[in-house]
Amino acid sequence: MAQIGYSKKVMEHFMNPKNVGVIENPDGYGKVGNPVCGDLMEICIKVKDDRIDDIKFRTFGCGSAIAVSSMVTEMAKGKTLDEAMLITRKDVADELDGLPPQKMHCSNLGADALHAAIKNYWVKIGKIKPEEAKVEEESHEGESCGT
Repeated sequence: MAQIGYSKKVMEHFMNPKNVGVIENPDGYGKVGNPVCGDLMEICIKVKDDRIDDIKFRTFGCGSAIAVSSMVTEMAKGKTLDEAMLITRKDVADELDGLPPQKMHCSNLGADALHAAIKNYWVKIGKIKPEEAKVEEESHEGESCGT
């Protein structure tokens, strides 16, 4: 089996992920998945003064997906909700010093789950309508987490 070139940051966040777990009664909850590779990512947030006061994740998937989840929670913690909504898939991959091309879709899940959790909170407080909370998921057809 060929070794995929992972950055030190990816390995660090995979081996020692930050913010793992669940938040009881979260203010916002987001769940996204990739049916092709089977990765599933959940993010819970607690909001205080319009900022992400606490954030936790649970990810069922490959090492890249776990590293992405860890990194996106670190990037979002302490930010205002509007600032956190600006975190892109590319931002997450860049913060991890890149991902192998066949793993880039994992960065999509992290940003998507974060955005879903924020939108879930905004629906609860009446800032947006439920139909506005739909997470835009790109087609993941043909992508898999296999090496």
